[in-house]
Amino acid sequence: MHDSPLILAIESSCDDTAAAVLSGRTVLSNVISSQKVHQKYGGVVPELASRAHQQNIVPVVHQALAEAKVHQNMLSAIAFTRGPGLIGSLLVGAGFAKSLSLSLQIPLIEVNHMQAHIFANFIEEPGMCTPQFPFLCLTVSGGHTQIVRVDSVSRLTVLGQTRDDAAGEAFDKIGKLMGLPYPAGPVIDKLAQQGDPTKFSFTKSSMSGYDYSFSGLKTGAMNFLNNQQQKNPQFIQDNLQHLCASVQETIVDMCLEPFLRAAKEQNITHLVLAGGVSANSRLRHKLLQHQNDGYTICIPPLAYTTDNAAMIGITAYYKYLDRQFTDLYITPQSRYSL
Repeated sequence: MHDSPLILAIESSCDDTAAAVLSGRTVLSNVISSQKVHQKYGGVVPELASRAHQQNIVPVVHQALAEAKVHQNMLSAIAFTRGPGLIGSLLVGAGFAKSLSLSLQIPLIEVNHMQAHIFANFIEEPGMCTPQFPFLCLTVSGGHTQIVRVDSVSRLTVLGQTRDDAAGEAFDKIGKLMGLPYPAGPVIDKLAQQGDPTKFSFTKSSMSGYDYSFSGLKTGAMNFLNNQQQKNPQFIQDNLQHLCASVQETIVDMCLEPFLRAAKEQNITHLVLAGGVSANSRLRHKLLQHQNDGYTICIPPLAYTTDNAAMIGITAYYKYLDRQFTDLYITPQSRYSL
């Protein structure tokens, strides 16, 4: 018998339909169904995403319960992503969670997707480091780049964020200019390992405070590639690995500079990464180098970096302990700040 609450969590903010079952801070199952339909469009098509969620959600939840060896009548609560995200996608997850919570007569818990990325670091698993309050989190994904100060489970302060493109978006857009498939981030990471990160230099824009801007980098890269291709039409193919390494180095440095400055100025020694781009091997490597400077650094396992339901479940666990339940009238929000 489980002493900890058993929570079924559902994540449907973008193009992954995910469900997980957690017993307290332990993940019993974490199932993700990724939608391949968007690759040919070079980005996520909202209408297609919500339709795919409708097809996937029942089998994904069924599989999560089966893998966890949990019957739905054993559940303590249902958690779901309220936002931010694509409204059509969010509605599918929210609607399913509401009806299941109503039919089982158990509490409903809404979760902020961005908070969940941060709290993925609290999942209990062998070899995982659990951050100590207060800590600073750098959340980097396709839609977000932000620095968050976390003083407690419920006290989160955004210190800085991107004014335009997110880091993941910069990877994808520059990757597209180089003819790489969507999403380009993981492809760039792989190719960069054979390249020289100092071969080409790109302008790094810096903003006031701890804010970010990546749109200038994208424009600079586009102009650079156009100019070089006029001289040599084969320029991208001839230099692809060096280009990937140089672009990646620029984005990683742009992410880390304000983050490390914030850590110093806020006098915080526990640093945490979160979000899909935290899977980037160069970002992990360069941040971990700062352990020698007296920082404790926590990075979640790759399974909990991209969108997943385990991170929704762990956040819901803390809300469950505080009895922060929601009613059936709650509506998803495409923009939902921390």
